[in-house]
Amino acid sequence: MLRCLSLHLTKNAALAPRNYSQAANSLPPTPELTALATPEDHHEAKAWISKFKTQTIPKSLVELNFSRSSGPGGQNVNKVNTKVTLKCPLDSSWIPAWAHSHIKANPHYVSSSKSIQIQSTVFRSQSQNIDDCLSKLHDLVLSASSADIKNEPTQEQRKRVEFLERAEKARRRQDKSYRSEVKKNRSKRGWD
Repeated sequence: MLRCLSLHLTKNAALAPRNYSQAANSLPPTPELTALATPEDHHEAKAWISKFKTQTIPKSLVELNFSRSSGPGGQNVNKVNTKVTLKCPLDSSWIPAWAHSHIKANPHYVSSSKSIQIQSTVFRSQSQNIDDCLSKLHDLVLSASSADIKNEPTQEQRKRVEFLERAEKARRRQDKSYRSEVKKNRSKRGWD
């Protein structure tokens, strides 16, 4: 009886429409920035990136296609659709606008459909390949969104750089004076 009930619930759950807005709400809202021009824009982008790092991209935000994989796996390769192809439109609301130029330069970008396409055949199971594609997409968006962010040096780093510059100048002066003394000594020799 319990098995029939759980099967009935899963069938009904599969037929029920998915709530896509709930999945989109799990990711942090992207700031309305097209470029990172001011320090405030950089700060806002850094805040979004720190929130996005901890999140995972839900399956409902992307289109997943499955096909037969090649490579090792024996008969499993010929029977099961384990290859996963993920497709995500570039103009999705959760992808920051300032990252679009870097994503377009990435080999995963398909210009004809204006989308990101990622494939995975690493694992023998479909679910692991789905997770691999989603993590690749997460890494791609994360690296593209943080490419234009410049970190300001801390006060400690500035002091260290000043110290190293002063030490380099002192070493250079010492080397120059040494070379100068060597040259002076060459000219002062008396040849009788």
